[in-house]
Amino acid sequence: APKLIIGAMMRKLVHVAFGVLRSGKIFDPTLHAA
Repeated sequence: APKLIIGAMMRKLVHVAFGVLRSGKIFDPTLHAA
């Protein structure tokens, strides 16, 4: 279902955003390639 995909993408973006705010660094996909 498209809604589930969009929800998962938004959740991932939120996690990335909070990670950047907490670390104060630019997000590096190579360090968080989970």
